Amino acid sequence: MATSSLLRHLGHRFGSNIALSPSLRCSSLISCNPLIHSAASSSSSSSSSSACTISSPQTTRHRFLSLRSTPPLLSPEEILRRNIGISAHIDSGKTTLTERILFYTGRIKAIHDVRGKDGVGAKMDSMDLEREKGITIQSAATFCKWKDAHINIIDTPGHVDFTIEVERALRVLDGGILVLCGVSGVQSQSLTVDRQMKRYNVPRLAFINKLDRQGSNPWKVINDLRNQLKLNASAVQIPIGLEDKHEGVVDLILNKSYMFDGEKGEKIVVGEVPGDMKEMVEEKRAELIERLADVDEEIGELFLMEEKPTEVQLKEAIRRQTVACQFVPVFMGSAFKNKGVQPLLDGVLDYLPEPKEKQNFALDRSNNEEPVEVTCKKEDPLLALAFKLEETPFGQLTYMRIYQGMLKKGNQIFNVNDGKKIKLARIVRMHSNEMEEIDEAHAGDVVAMFGVDCRSMDTFSDGSMNLAMSSMFVPEPVMSLAVKPAESKMQNNFAKALTKFTKEDPTLRVKVDSETKETVLSGMGELHLEVYIERMKREYGVECISGQPNVNYKETISSKTPFDWLHKKQTGGSGQYAKVVGYIEPMTEEEILEYGKPNEFKNKCIGTNIPPEYYPSCEKGMNDAMAEGALVGCEVEGVRVVLQDGASHAVDSSDMAFRICMANAIRDTMKKAQPNVLEPVMTVEIEIPAEFQGAVTASLSRRMGMIQSSDMNDDGSGVKLEVQVPLANMFGYSTEIRSLTQGKGEFTMEYLNHTPVPRNTQEELMAKYREEREAKEAA
Repeated sequence: MATSSLLRHLGHRFGSNIALSPSLRCSSLISCNPLIHSAASSSSSSSSSSACTISSPQTTRHRFLSLRSTPPLLSPEEILRRNIGISAHIDSGKTTLTERILFYTGRIKAIHDVRGKDGVGAKMDSMDLEREKGITIQSAATFCKWKDAHINIIDTPGHVDFTIEVERALRVLDGGILVLCGVSGVQSQSLTVDRQMKRYNVPRLAFINKLDRQGSNPWKVINDLRNQLKLNASAVQIPIGLEDKHEGVVDLILNKSYMFDGEKGEKIVVGEVPGDMKEMVEEKRAELIERLADVDEEIGELFLMEEKPTEVQLKEAIRRQTVACQFVPVFMGSAFKNKGVQPLLDGVLDYLPEPKEKQNFALDRSNNEEPVEVTCKKEDPLLALAFKLEETPFGQLTYMRIYQGMLKKGNQIFNVNDGKKIKLARIVRMHSNEMEEIDEAHAGDVVAMFGVDCRSMDTFSDGSMNLAMSSMFVPEPVMSLAVKPAESKMQNNFAKALTKFTKEDPTLRVKVDSETKETVLSGMGELHLEVYIERMKREYGVECISGQPNVNYKETISSKTPFDWLHKKQTGGSGQYAKVVGYIEPMTEEEILEYGKPNEFKNKCIGTNIPPEYYPSCEKGMNDAMAEGALVGCEVEGVRVVLQDGASHAVDSSDMAFRICMANAIRDTMKKAQPNVLEPVMTVEIEIPAEFQGAVTASLSRRMGMIQSSDMNDDGSGVKLEVQVPLANMFGYSTEIRSLTQGKGEFTMEYLNHTPVPRNTQEELMAKYREEREAKEAA
């Protein structure tokens, strides 16, 4: 590549200070800027290699404007935008990566680490609880500028208990960065994030982080992406050194090396490919082209003709197929060691879509919810989605993604879901917990607003359309806890806190037990519930007393069983009379998914033995029976109820009579249909040093765990176990694994499914349920 074109390319690519060594012979350009000249002089005195030093715009963006022509002022709709989420398994380095992105783009002036010695904590972990625990609990939004593009970023939690935060972020974003640990590779939550990205068709880049750690192996991680996540992934970079020798990366497309110098890695030294890596670069570049040829027609034709694609053709093909979710470019580095972040930002601009490139559909409520493609044009009618709510001292803060049209302070908008009209008082851009007031926002922006009373996933318009955006997937809770305030005078604050938290978090459920009158809190795991109890104490001053965690058991049946039930009650005057005939049968998992509900009611009545106006009452009776099973009083799922016939009375039949009749018929018949109690089973991923494998395996066997896989690290120092264990047997495991491994072991778990409990466990649960009922009746 000619020197001038290389310079132009690098100036465009990094938007940065460029200082060239004398060997590149750009004296005329260097002399025109004394700042560049001084940098070039220092470069030539320290090194004679053919390299150029590029400083990130964070520290020098105000100095080097003379290198690039001043860009024309762009209208809001012409500004390049990227809306991206950073997602990964817990402790893969998402928040650390976001911190470096904010630093290199000039959004923050100093880097603070998640568990840093200065005690400040990362910018995106704004809650005290997040800084204390060293984990992300809530998704946090920010924005920054890289080159000419405006980037909205949402940093998401990695812990499975807070998976709804990832779900809501990916629902509204146009692209994602899947961060993977260079040592552990694809982990349990990586699989969950992958499913979420596929659910919403989110194009993504992969970033293999922590290549400075002992045992890091990026090629194993790429194989995991291909084999476990079934992604067409290929490296666009290869690392220069691994572990303590990791110094930078080689760009496979440009055939250039990038080394990261300076106290915070802000100076990028661009050079030639190291001699000992040229063979590997050729091999991995050929692999990249081959992977692209499988999905891209243009590259496929060049591949068949044995022609080499140009840099431009390669980049265009990667972009096309990444946006189409057919390819995943893999970047590499170490965010903690400040390596590889700036090229990743270039990848975000090069390969992830603009808002208008990502297809989004609204549902036309006036036309049987037919999908309508959203235009992402400023001049079209407004369409926006509220995807996150947060309580602040100034009132409810509503995070909004604008799909088309624009928001302007002082304008009125309509909530499509409830028809309420709202005046926009304040519009802000979020930077973690800080706000920047703006007057208007355009299609493609992610902003927040005050004074908007709504629920999560409500759609807003300017009133001219009856379109609604689709909601997000909300997983069912797996664990429950009885809670009450320690002091009765705090009951009002307790109720306020629960109302606020359940509005913010759809996976947090609250119900009052009809018999014990206890408040039962249900969530995604121990940590999830523990965090909300702690937040009640800190934010509302409510000290809570909580009982032992209860597992959310469910009930089902195993065989088809008929019913013929008569409900007859005479109490003077008109009584109650209803008769129902039919059968119940189990549903398969596929049928449940297809139907979209855990149980199904089918009406196969012929004639009017049961008057048609009583059919809804029969379905309500079925729902009553499913709310509390006959074995242990838990929710019933996987049952199809078929109503075939019945009888009624001209005077005594009523809605209530048929509702009671159907509920009693199902409860009685379920006892004869080989009923089972189902318990939640978790996929547990455990990472331990190899010497503790025997003790940990024995402890898992005692907890009825079934080992699915066991993988040893390349150097034999550590083992990763994947085990399926009933949730009821996992309480207290965090303490046990620490004691077994001298504090060196760690584990994560994720809900898998509900499976039947062993017969002896079912009998114990039934006996306990009977005792509780008898005690309540005696009281």
